[in-house]
Amino acid sequence: MIAHLRGRLFEKHPNRIVVDVAGVGYDVFVPLSTFYGLGEPGTEVALRIHTHVREDALLLYGFATRLEQDLFERLIGVSGIGPKLALAVLSGIEPVELIRAIERGDVARLTAIPGVGKKTSERIVLELKDRLPRAAPAAAAPGEDTPSAPSQLRVDVLSALVNLGYHRPLAEKAVDAAITAGPDGVFERVLKQALRELAK
Repeated sequence: MIAHLRGRLFEKHPNRIVVDVAGVGYDVFVPLSTFYGLGEPGTEVALRIHTHVREDALLLYGFATRLEQDLFERLIGVSGIGPKLALAVLSGIEPVELIRAIERGDVARLTAIPGVGKKTSERIVLELKDRLPRAAPAAAAPGEDTPSAPSQLRVDVLSALVNLGYHRPLAEKAVDAAITAGPDGVFERVLKQALRELAK
């Protein structure tokens, strides 16, 4: 079972990357919380890996931190939550905020995540409230990305939100508001702001 990968970032897409390890490309699904910290293709990357084995596939899920991996593995232990939905949860809310929402029993905040209904949110709170990992203080710096032209940036962020399950009209409004609020043009920051707009 693969537990860790270190290599060069070959391809980078929201929720999915390819890591080149000694000439072999590993397809790895990642939450946006991990994606934010990645460099550009060609840079070195090291990820904690959860290997998920199904009858028809062997899937790799990668995480920048132990906390993300712990939350993912606890989420897939909740009835009705598979790896895809667990990844969507981690992409729709920061790990520390997820822990706080579960501790407070904030079903409304969890239900705001795409693909997470009220019953699923209630199950997450019920089954994980006493089984949460400890959150270390976050001190990760945002990745340094080259600013993009606003039009291309809008297309990229909108595509990421639609891929996460948000309805296009809502996503468009959130992207426009995020670009206005964060004119520096850095993809990860604009995407984070758009997610905040959608959670309002």
